[in-house]
Amino acid sequence: MKPATQILSAIYIALISGGAFAGDQGITVEEVIATQKKWGDALVEISTAYDNEGPEAARDIAISAIDALYNFDGGSVFFKPTLAQEPQRFRSTKEGTLAYFIGDNPEFPQDSGFALMGWRDVAFTDALIFTDNNIGLSMGDVTFTDTEGNTVSVDKTWGFQKQDNGEVKMIIHHSSLPYTE
Repeated sequence: MKPATQILSAIYIALISGGAFAGDQGITVEEVIATQKKWGDALVEISTAYDNEGPEAARDIAISAIDALYNFDGGSVFFKPTLAQEPQRFRSTKEGTLAYFIGDNPEFPQDSGFALMGWRDVAFTDALIFTDNNIGLSMGDVTFTDTEGNTVSVDKTWGFQKQDNGEVKMIIHHSSLPYTE
């Protein structure tokens, strides 16, 4: 039996994300890992399209990826990306998420396009994955490799919700640079 705090946490997240428990449609660890991989593959696809075909191709792929991976149509998304700055550090809209990934939005003038930075590989190292009913959480590192072979790693805590149609979408995206002294 799971500790009461874990169960209460999962219920709280489900309630604030607009979700109901999916009963026998519970999310699995494998689905969390697969959704992370889809996110990484989409980031590489956006970046490669930008380098090879230009900003409009990257924008089209980014819109499709956000629609497929984030739960903007079905509820709330808590989005706090690594390089977002005040006053727009915390976001809850598709427009704010798209601006972070591809820039070129006067409403988000500090965004230069994280997905346009020449990424060619994205790897995940999960420290923890938690699943309960239709909610999954993952915490760990994401390592990005660019066209020159340079890498950067960020800490991430992501939340996922399995939809009634079986799709798994992100409801929480928090990432930050690791603390250094």
